[in-house]
Amino acid sequence: MLEPEGKIIKILIADDHPIFRNGLKSVIESVANYSVVHESDNGEDAFKYICENEIDLAILDVEMPIMDGFEVAKQLHVEKKSLKIIFLTMFKEERFVNKVLDLGVKGYVLKENAVIDILNAIKIVSTGNKLYISPIIEHYLEARNTKAEYNYKESFESLTNSEKKILKLISENKSSKEISELLFISGKTVENHRSNICKKLELTGSNALFKFTVDNKFLIDKMHF
Repeated sequence: MLEPEGKIIKILIADDHPIFRNGLKSVIESVANYSVVHESDNGEDAFKYICENEIDLAILDVEMPIMDGFEVAKQLHVEKKSLKIIFLTMFKEERFVNKVLDLGVKGYVLKENAVIDILNAIKIVSTGNKLYISPIIEHYLEARNTKAEYNYKESFESLTNSEKKILKLISENKSSKEISELLFISGKTVENHRSNICKKLELTGSNALFKFTVDNKFLIDKMHF
């Protein structure tokens, strides 16, 4: 697959599997203006190279030695805010997608489909601020979300507007203290609301509510109040 020559897109690939990495490089460099300028087999080497050199895009495996993809992205979010990042991952779960989006990562490519998806991902991510998620992940999430939306629709409708606001703030990782300050209510009132939310959603356990918000952020973001 060849495209007209233009600005050279300098790309780093970080993955600890050399055969996979070489295959990905071959596919990427089939495009005339895509150049893999560095390969890393661990996150620390990738982070060091990016900090010392000018590149346009980093393709990072989520699971790597020394520093994983998330750790690298967290550091780059501070050090190289303009750098575009595509994650390679085996994970389809919503909480991983949300975690990636929170880091400002622009591409989320499933490794099993990387050879097929990577060129589209690079094209979309490198030419603007649009997000690319592998179609297979989108289909998985759509089916999962439809099922979850059906299961929790009545439960969400039973929440008061105040409870919905608090649930949304919890999904944004706000503490009870932060919620009380944002909503100008007492800490005790926040805890009462949290308790009522758990009862209505049938959640039990000390961390059950937070885990629910992580796993179902897509539903919480759709709530109206």
